[in-house]
Amino acid sequence: MKKIKKGLKGTILFILLLSIFVYLNNSSLFTKEREGDPLLLAHRGLAQTFPMEDITGETCTAEIINEPEHPYLENTIPSMEAAFKAGADLVEIDIQPTKDGEFAIFHDWTLECRTDGTGKTRDQTMEELRKLDIGYGYTADNGETHPFRGKGVGQMPTLNEVLTHFPTKEFLIHIKSNDPVEGKQLAEYLSKYSEKRMDDLSVYGGDEPIQSVKKALPDLRVMSKETLKSCLLSYEALSWTSYIPDACKNTQLHIPEKYASYLWGFPTKFVNRMEDVHTRVILVAGDGNWSEGFDEESDLERVPKGYKGWIWTNRIDRIAPIINK
Repeated sequence: MKKIKKGLKGTILFILLLSIFVYLNNSSLFTKEREGDPLLLAHRGLAQTFPMEDITGETCTAEIINEPEHPYLENTIPSMEAAFKAGADLVEIDIQPTKDGEFAIFHDWTLECRTDGTGKTRDQTMEELRKLDIGYGYTADNGETHPFRGKGVGQMPTLNEVLTHFPTKEFLIHIKSNDPVEGKQLAEYLSKYSEKRMDDLSVYGGDEPIQSVKKALPDLRVMSKETLKSCLLSYEALSWTSYIPDACKNTQLHIPEKYASYLWGFPTKFVNRMEDVHTRVILVAGDGNWSEGFDEESDLERVPKGYKGWIWTNRIDRIAPIINK
């Protein structure tokens, strides 16, 4: 009986010491505070917004925009200029391959929703895409008026034009398919840029194209559902010890606010650990299913105290002044 009691006490003591170790090792209370303000990612530049309720993959969001508060159209050079001027540290852009080997900065797989064109975007040449009015389909009143019709002709740029126009700015490039060939094509396209320029870029998208990009450009930050899952599952299993799995190194993590608090050391220690292995942490709103952002002043109340990583926003014009203030 004495041996059983002694063994039980030893077990309790071990569990107690282990718990103390895990707490101290993963508490942000004992971590050096990060300097500065949170960094801001502007989704598609300064874009027209729309209600997120009942959105599906088939929704034409140009047809349900909110009443416009600014003159900019997503994924255009003027919208990116406005986003950086407002205070964006990083701009997210969407790419579509073209028939003649370019990459157009455009969100949709097909042209009918936003433009006066028809068919698949990738079946057009860049010259053909430039002739389209990318503001043609936008309406805030069920089609009674179209405030941007006629104003978007020639505004669809190429990826090279964007990277040339903003030679020192950071971009997150979104591959809108799960085609491994597109990933290989993008890697070849980006390989002409300098190592310094590549360090300003990151890419996310489907598992297969991202695998192709990573294979060709191993030093480039990339993310897909598979890379995100691989990192976070192994991190939760092992990183209470401070060990950082290889899957979490040199990558990008989009962390939904719904799950962020479950990560060891979140926010400060987690962000520090990821930065130490060249990984960027971006906090997104909601559960991560859609491109929800921190778009109102009240949304920022949900950002954890002391968080100094990246924040995803669809309203850089509203959020940047608050953060900078």
